Amino acid sequence: MTYLLKLHPEITIKSRSVRQHMTRCLASNVRNTLRQREPDVRVKASWDALRVGLPETLPPERERELEESLTRIPGIHEVLATQEVACGSLEEAAAWIVPHWAPAIAGRRFRVRAKRRGEHAFSSMDLERHLGAALLAAEPSATVDLKHPEVVVSVELSGRRLQLIRSRRPGLGGYPLGVQGEALALVSGGFDSPVAAWRMLRRGIKTHYLFFNLGGPAHEAGVREVTHHLWQRYSASHNVDFTSVPFEGVVAEILRSIPDGLMGVILKRMMVRVASRIAERANIPVLVTGDAIAQVSSQTLANLAQIDAASERPILRPLVTEDKQEIIDTARRIDTARFAEQMPEYCGVISKRPHTRAPADQVLAAEAAFDFSVLEAAVEAATVTRANRLGEKARAPGEVTVVDGPDDLVERPAVSVIDIRRPDECEEAPLSLPDVPCLEIPFYELQEQAQHLPADREYLLYCDQGVMSRMQALHLADRGLDHFGVYRQAASG
Repeated sequence: MTYLLKLHPEITIKSRSVRQHMTRCLASNVRNTLRQREPDVRVKASWDALRVGLPETLPPERERELEESLTRIPGIHEVLATQEVACGSLEEAAAWIVPHWAPAIAGRRFRVRAKRRGEHAFSSMDLERHLGAALLAAEPSATVDLKHPEVVVSVELSGRRLQLIRSRRPGLGGYPLGVQGEALALVSGGFDSPVAAWRMLRRGIKTHYLFFNLGGPAHEAGVREVTHHLWQRYSASHNVDFTSVPFEGVVAEILRSIPDGLMGVILKRMMVRVASRIAERANIPVLVTGDAIAQVSSQTLANLAQIDAASERPILRPLVTEDKQEIIDTARRIDTARFAEQMPEYCGVISKRPHTRAPADQVLAAEAAFDFSVLEAAVEAATVTRANRLGEKARAPGEVTVVDGPDDLVERPAVSVIDIRRPDECEEAPLSLPDVPCLEIPFYELQEQAQHLPADREYLLYCDQGVMSRMQALHLADRGLDHFGVYRQAASG
């Protein structure tokens, strides 16, 4: 099988030298992508298209898999499955075309669009008229419509070889990956950030990934999975990095030292500071986030300006004007929504009364009390993984004991419950378990204090929804502290 890959229209309007450069890059990207799965793929670039040849012995299911890959490579407008046959006359052309296209034009408006190269006794217009008449004779329910056809019968004749177009599929469009430089995308595993990264990939930008770990191994495992999926599906032609920064210590310092209303904005400012440092090391010129105006309190125009002020790199926001439903629809289309739907919400730094227009002087005054050595420690502890290895290294988080309701607690002789909510939350709604020892250790101090608790007891962590407590228990288990579980009030489900 041979495929004809049509260039995205924005490539075809470039100057001759730019177009040639982009076409060469696209050809290289197609080779790099397909040869990871099939070494004998052949790719040839021409002025207006790329031709991809697959081995004739390829099983049909393998061929369909490679064809699907072609539709996801940036820079390709259409993927045409073609077949070349010997043809030297108008009659031979009609004998090949009519059986294939007659069923497709039944009851519909159509036109024939023919391209002819080489020496022939007829013109391209002659070929179009002859084939149109033959198709009408074979399928009288069809009608010719040269301006607004429902079906376009595409024919290419080069010398004595007629190229039949057996199927036509839309490509991803955009520019070939790598021709527009590099970016560092901040990803969290929700709906927004993978869609933002995908939009950059589609515009030809080689995109690396930066993750701030706020919830331990369970959080990272989910984000590694969606990042690997995004890389493998849309940008496997290039090697990129996935950087993970442990940010729980930064969260703890924010909760200790920053006023409630400013916590969200300052958390984002800390993130872009670190992102700028990492981008500088890798010589990456811009950052990318999934922010959309007014989606949350930190994403008002005033607060976005405060966040930008903390970054040494420009911040691009591909989703800045999109509605949430538009973002979710795109996530479903690119197949990242299923990861977001399974990703637990991180509930650690949520201001109760957040500033929607955080004053610059208050932000700077609040940050004066922040211990920036914590931020430096997070940068030094960052780890880097190549995207093609994320699938190998990612592991599913383990399971921890979950106890529902006080009735099950009485059956556990040596057990304590640790309320890991913030102190103000504990004060507003105290946890009352008369027959069970209860401790109050905020989640941001738990990892440090847990190692000093007696190991001959079982500790069950409690928070309002059970999400933070499970993340923390998994994080402790990852460190070898496997006597921690989760306690959930029966009413919370």
